[in-house]
Amino acid sequence: MSALRPLLLLLLHLCPGLGPGHGSEAKVVRSCAETRQVLGARGYSLNLIPPSLISGEHLQVCPQEYTCCSSETEQKLIRDAEVTFRGLVEDSGSFLIHTLAARHRKFNEFFREMLSISQHSLAQLFSHSYGRLYSQHAVIFNSLFSGLRDYYEKSGEGLDDTLADFWAQLLERAFPLLHPQYSFPPDFLLCLTRLTSTADGSLQPFGDSPRRLRLQITRALVAARALVQGLETGRNVVSEALKVPVLEGCRQALMRLIGCPLCRGVPSLMPCRGFCLNVAHGCLSSRGLEPEWGGYLDGLLLLAEKLQGPFSFELAAESIGVKISEGLMHLQENSVKVSAKVFQECGTPHPVQSRSRRAPAPREEASRSWRASAEEERPTTAAGTNLHRLVWELRERLSRVRGFWAGLPVTICGDSRMAADLSQETAPCWTGVGRGRYMSPVVVGSLNEQIHNPELDTSSPDVPTRRRRLHLRAATARMKAAALGQDLDMHDADEDASGSGGGQQYADDWKAGAVPVVPPARPPRPPRPPRRDGLGVRGGSGSARYNQGRSRNLGSSLVLHTPLVLLLLPSALTLLVLR
Repeated sequence: MSALRPLLLLLLHLCPGLGPGHGSEAKVVRSCAETRQVLGARGYSLNLIPPSLISGEHLQVCPQEYTCCSSETEQKLIRDAEVTFRGLVEDSGSFLIHTLAARHRKFNEFFREMLSISQHSLAQLFSHSYGRLYSQHAVIFNSLFSGLRDYYEKSGEGLDDTLADFWAQLLERAFPLLHPQYSFPPDFLLCLTRLTSTADGSLQPFGDSPRRLRLQITRALVAARALVQGLETGRNVVSEALKVPVLEGCRQALMRLIGCPLCRGVPSLMPCRGFCLNVAHGCLSSRGLEPEWGGYLDGLLLLAEKLQGPFSFELAAESIGVKISEGLMHLQENSVKVSAKVFQECGTPHPVQSRSRRAPAPREEASRSWRASAEEERPTTAAGTNLHRLVWELRERLSRVRGFWAGLPVTICGDSRMAADLSQETAPCWTGVGRGRYMSPVVVGSLNEQIHNPELDTSSPDVPTRRRRLHLRAATARMKAAALGQDLDMHDADEDASGSGGGQQYADDWKAGAVPVVPPARPPRPPRPPRRDGLGVRGGSGSARYNQGRSRNLGSSLVLHTPLVLLLLPSALTLLVLR
């Protein structure tokens, strides 16, 4: 019997059926030298790697045949496969995160800069043209811009309150200056503001300017804030989605894909591409952001187009000073009619024992300076761009990432560590159990279709993934609503039908052919209690301010046509002359 032993050993090496099993790489490769070399370069202890194949009964993931891996080596390879996969996912999404973060920063800087430019331009032109006439009352203009910034930054009250308080303060200053021969106690000013807040709108001291300013600046600010918030939400959601933990089923599939060839002693045998695609689709199908991703991108582009078109933020910011001057001009030109109505309803105030002084005549250079400013080219802000360029860049970059989540498995398997190159697709590759060709079909598509994935059992999205998708869906809804003139963040159901709150819509600037929606009429809202702020006028130490025009109903849609050049009437601010 001892004489037959050498012959039996020889037959063991020559006969395929007596080799290490399916795949039979070990029938010709008995050494683990290549595996030791590769793992040694990665920092593995060579004491844990046998010099030649050993029985694989101890393996938990790889085929339990002849192997180069001990139990410790297999567990370490499982962790390394997970790290490799997660690194590839995060690297593939770095461009996406950078795109959303950069667009968020650019748009945010631009909108902030446009508000600052509008405020600075108004202050510079009015101060240069009227000197103390403007500076003595600059506080109410500064308060207006502070309120606009507060709303944009989500830290202040609603836009209707901000704008109504501004016009109320302006009226309290301007009306007494129309009649310097009278003294106006707080009770008279209380009646004045009540009269201007009536639902019938019988007294409109500033004409249509308050409504036009509210319409233009509100829808522009609502759209701008929704766009910036949407970009920020997308950046945060994508950043979280790219760092999700790998589940156990995916971890084992990744080990079979890129770890088991090392254990079989054939590290140079690349995994089959179809094998890799099935593993990647199975791992990512329950962790991606589809189908919400496509709708989110559509919402961004729709709102961006509105911001450079009918909801232009540039035009809205530039027109603030124009609308204010138009309102003051209307008050001056209709002072007799307005005063008669006020005196009829509120009574005649007491005269003062002093001669009235005529307001100084307007200066011609004021008209010239405003005309020159209105005809200037729109400025390039500190953000280094303008709105048209920002929208173009956003559209161009989003076109690159539209199919990101659907194409992520292909991107992952394009790495040389994950699968064989396309040029080697017909060559033998690692199938998961040995050398050959991967015959299983590649399963792509939704999570429901992944139940047919041959490589791993997919599970439903976990709670964090569902939450991220809901955040994307909410941001999309907010942006699409803002593109229709709605502000979903406002919960005041009593806001003006043409304003930003209560989910109301602007009937202006609808797409061609669409049926305009007329906002529903609301019953008049009672005036608010008076609020004292210490900015007194003649005849009293304090002044009552009301939310002017908040309860006016717009029974029909009014199309706003903004001229390109609006000239400031030089006599507008002479109303602000202190006696």
